[in-house]
Amino acid sequence: MSQLILAIPSKGRLEEASAEIFAKAGLALKRDGARGYRGSLPGLPDVQVDYVSAGDIAARLAEGSLHMGITGEDLLREEIPDMESAVQLCLPLGFGHADVVVAIPNGWVDVTTMFDLADVAAEFRTRHGRRLRVATKYTNLTADFFARHSVADFELVASFGATEAAPNSGAAEAIVDITSTGATLTANDLRVPEDGVILKSQANLAAALKADWSPQARTAAKRILAQISAMQAGEQMMQLAFTAPAPPEQLLDLDAALIHSVTPSGGAYSCSLVVPRSDFGDLRNALGQRGIAVIADTPKFIFAPDNNRAFERLSGALG
Repeated sequence: MSQLILAIPSKGRLEEASAEIFAKAGLALKRDGARGYRGSLPGLPDVQVDYVSAGDIAARLAEGSLHMGITGEDLLREEIPDMESAVQLCLPLGFGHADVVVAIPNGWVDVTTMFDLADVAAEFRTRHGRRLRVATKYTNLTADFFARHSVADFELVASFGATEAAPNSGAAEAIVDITSTGATLTANDLRVPEDGVILKSQANLAAALKADWSPQARTAAKRILAQISAMQAGEQMMQLAFTAPAPPEQLLDLDAALIHSVTPSGGAYSCSLVVPRSDFGDLRNALGQRGIAVIADTPKFIFAPDNNRAFERLSGALG
């Protein structure tokens, strides 16, 4: 098939956030009915959109039965051994944030690091005649992380719901789970060791390296990545428009790389600057102190050579 197959999460917040990202990038998704599992990208006939569960997207990316998909990095790294050989993380999308963490009871006051947990696990086995139990659905991530921190005396207990309740229920002594705010861990009298964050995850637009990439699929991927990159670049900047008695370089401490245009007009200067959001407040205040009114807006897109970097990395990985 010459078309690019793009997988979008089929329901919930991930579907809504994915649709929002694509719409902001000028690539509005069109789903075939509210419950349909197919869709399209109007204006890109070489793209077939499939609506798939986030977990299945990871599996299909691994096997190469689709070209691109949106899913969490935690699912990709858990489901796909040696992920870098099968999947390319093209663009982080800024939603679906969650940390995969080790969590232990607050009562373990002497355990502050994973090194301490290794000692506790060894002592636990000596004292109780069995291994310390760790409840999680992230069995691969947990095993790898514990091995890197020399935690050996433990056994994994599969858990696919309410994992945070396992220590209080007696099902396990510790857990590995995802958390966004930490509130659920706190409510269950759990905490994360100082070095207990396994992965800081978020939704990514990822590509399958084992898929059959036709020229049409590559062209479509380049378009999608460039437009989302341009939209993300625009979100990091602010556009300032104002009229000043002198060129902005004489009024402000400007980075030479800033995009700006200056037009002399009747003894004054009409100015337009595009500046990083982090600099916006200081520049606005500096102009305000000179009595200069500023109109500020967020540019929808910033198209620049950087927009092609995601596709260039993908193209290099595909060979």
